[in-house]
Amino acid sequence: MKEETDMDFAGKTVLVVGTGISGVAAVKLLASKSARIILMDGNASLDPEAIARKFPEEIQYDLILGELPEKAIRRIDMAVLSPGVPTDLPFVVKMQESGIPILGEIELAYLCGQGKVLAITGTNGKTTTTALTGEIMKAYYDSVYVVGNIGMPYTEYAAKMQPDTVTVAEVSSFQLETIHHFCPQVSAILNITPDHLNRHHTMECYAQTKARIAMNQTRKETCVLNYEDPWLQKLADEMTADVFWFSSARELERGIFLRDGEIIYRDTEEISICRTDELLLLGMHNYENVMAAVAISMKAGVPVEVIRQVVMSFRAVEHRIEYVREVDGVKYYNDSKGTNPDAAIKAVEAMVSPTIVIGGGYDKESTYDEWIASFGDTVRGLVLLGQTKDKIADAAKAAGFTAVTKVETLEEAVAEAAKQAKPGYAVLLSPACASWGMFQNYEERGRLFKSIVNKM
Repeated sequence: MKEETDMDFAGKTVLVVGTGISGVAAVKLLASKSARIILMDGNASLDPEAIARKFPEEIQYDLILGELPEKAIRRIDMAVLSPGVPTDLPFVVKMQESGIPILGEIELAYLCGQGKVLAITGTNGKTTTTALTGEIMKAYYDSVYVVGNIGMPYTEYAAKMQPDTVTVAEVSSFQLETIHHFCPQVSAILNITPDHLNRHHTMECYAQTKARIAMNQTRKETCVLNYEDPWLQKLADEMTADVFWFSSARELERGIFLRDGEIIYRDTEEISICRTDELLLLGMHNYENVMAAVAISMKAGVPVEVIRQVVMSFRAVEHRIEYVREVDGVKYYNDSKGTNPDAAIKAVEAMVSPTIVIGGGYDKESTYDEWIASFGDTVRGLVLLGQTKDKIADAAKAAGFTAVTKVETLEEAVAEAAKQAKPGYAVLLSPACASWGMFQNYEERGRLFKSIVNKM
């Protein structure tokens, strides 16, 4: 159970930065704690009336659109940043230099919530692992919230949490930048591969930011780590938590691992969870997600019989190698959540038939050589759109992969992929890039893809 904190927001002047779903949820939570609220958004063209409609009439706040005035900084006791707000923005740095505490949404919710917290991060697999862990918890505990980067703001539910509540949180590196007291009973870091380097700049900084999920844990709490990830091997040496490993490649003295197609949990005793061919999830990356979710759930006190029943009936989450339908002998898969090259590699590796891949999007300063190299004999064509289409096309050309077509819209991409695909092929939307610039988020991109396919 998390320790009580003495953070009192009553009467404090709190700046909330961002008017999206996280910012709105933070304002509502702070209002319930009797804080004085200043709501700010750097976009000066936003409509104040449209913002006001997001709140009940009784919630009061001062609104600042555009730059934060110096006199406002002098009024502020603390600030809450939405996950998309970089911590190196000039006004944020100025607040830090003034000694103003900077909280993120995760930190705020943790300070206001109650009960047991299970937190999951990693470059890839977070959403599947969080959703599966949430389903396991719901099968055993009465009060469960699945929150965070999975789409439901943690702050939206914190006020409703009780001492017997279990919160399962998907946590991004952006959210981990602004934690201070946050301390889950069980944390997990699934993997660390290049992503968000436009924000974190170096892999060392990115890895250290991910490791913050366990920074307040002691030997009383557990951190579940991937034994096959070299970055996590390095970080484990510095951790104060009890480390519990999972591995898809070797047998562990203590941990959870694959042995001849069977998932084995070994701690004080050895327990068979299930065989991988009994799962509804495809691919080695999903077997790793299952192992992580099982380890988290065992450490959270859920009986193995409950865990086994849920993992064997769990289906893939939306937008992650999600089967859409078959048209003219061609199967269409929506992997819009493949927002970086490593995630897109996992999707290619899960394909069992010749595949036309639709890729491209917002440039997060990733490189695409390893993604192209993973194509092997599986990928027969690559259809590109978005900001990165030329960059990816150049990487493909350098690797000797020439079956590349560039288009302007997702509608054109699906039409071109359908033209190239023969009966028995698959068409896979797995962009290896973020959706920003063309779409609000990967969900919008995935829904449009499914809509186009379903109208074919």
